[in-house]
Amino acid sequence: MPDLSYEIQSGRNLGRIICGVDEVGRGPLAGPVIAAAAIIPPKGLPESLSSQINDSKKLSDKQRERLFPILTQHCLYAVAEASVTEIDAINILHASLLAMTRAVRLLTTCPEHALIDGNKLPKDLPCPATTIVKGDGKSLSIAVASIIAKVTRDRLMKELALTHPAYGWERNAGYGTAVHLAALQEYGITSWHRESFAPVAAAKRLNK
Repeated sequence: MPDLSYEIQSGRNLGRIICGVDEVGRGPLAGPVIAAAAIIPPKGLPESLSSQINDSKKLSDKQRERLFPILTQHCLYAVAEASVTEIDAINILHASLLAMTRAVRLLTTCPEHALIDGNKLPKDLPCPATTIVKGDGKSLSIAVASIIAKVTRDRLMKELALTHPAYGWERNAGYGTAVHLAALQEYGITSWHRESFAPVAAAKRLNK
């Protein structure tokens, strides 16, 4: 389970402001990539809450939705995205890093150190940073950011599904499930699809 060990190593117990950063949405065929930055308050989180926090991928949709309003109430956070256009222009990795930078910069309090999920350091961060592979399962701040980012993106994809119901985004969040791929073949692509991703590019050629 994630804890505050990395935050403490970065100076949290000395009063330094540490944020955790994570993104969600690298793999889907549709929708933006979304990142969140989160700062756990100096007093910490209630033990009953901390014990429920984990990598968002290890939590159910109901668990994430239940935790979201509590975490956003207790923590300082910011959410940012990189658009489908940006994903197609600069590739999904660089778009993910761009969304992370934007999230950190949107925090109303500038952190003194950022803990970044993964092994790539985003450019133009306003503070020093450390990358942590599988950080959402190790750092409590990153785990909080992962939940906030995941719930935010899932909600967005459910909204987009209302106007594009054939693709099943309310259930697959834009990932290439059988339903989504079949709809691409039958109906073609939308403005929310990532044309740089092979199944989308193939569907575009097929439906010309």
